[in-house]
Amino acid sequence: MSIFQSSVVTKQLKSQNKLKISAQWEIYKNHFLNPEIQENIRNSKEEQYQGEFLIDLFVNVLGYTKNPTPNFNITTEYKNVKDSKKADGAIVINEVVKAVIELKGTNTIDLNKIEVQAFGYKNNQPECTYVITSNFEKLRFYIDNAIEHIEFNLFTLSEKDFELLYLCLAYENIENDIPQKIKKESISQEDVITKKLYNDYSLFKRELHQSLVASNPQYDALILFKKSQKLIDRFLF
Repeated sequence: MSIFQSSVVTKQLKSQNKLKISAQWEIYKNHFLNPEIQENIRNSKEEQYQGEFLIDLFVNVLGYTKNPTPNFNITTEYKNVKDSKKADGAIVINEVVKAVIELKGTNTIDLNKIEVQAFGYKNNQPECTYVITSNFEKLRFYIDNAIEHIEFNLFTLSEKDFELLYLCLAYENIENDIPQKIKKESISQEDVITKKLYNDYSLFKRELHQSLVASNPQYDALILFKKSQKLIDRFLF
């Protein structure tokens, strides 16, 4: 199951500022799609590029303000509530931690390996909704839990995928909890679709059985019911 329903994403994208997204796409592609810059990022150690990554993506492209600039909403080395452990970064809006960020170098290929660590930080921030992990080349975005995520390849991102990245991570969208709203609406829509499919299935099953009974009066209705069920199962499964 996808974390978002495509129809819900399409609807939400219509409410976004297309001119702004287009302008930010130009900034994004000039940096992250530049082969020389990509190679330099790959050759950088985690601690070398960690702070600059937040500036290059979250400040320059996604509209955040980084500490120590006044009224900042993104910062590095954010401490847990109950112990001294620190997330590599955090998005903090109106004194509420909206997202924790865990970063590794590009030599960390499998982002699954840092999932537990990242959610350990999330669980130490009472009102935190989002988790972001990245190795500077790939980025994963989680909402509420680790069951599902969206993954972006920052070095091969298309303009269409950038629109989704922006929808998920731009400052104004995180501030207004747009990703969580999309997820909730997607779940609601899936429930509607599932219910409709079940109703259609039940109606078809009933009408097929009635048709078989009417066309084959010489056979027992229960036998025909079993035959119709077997036929439907063959089509569906």
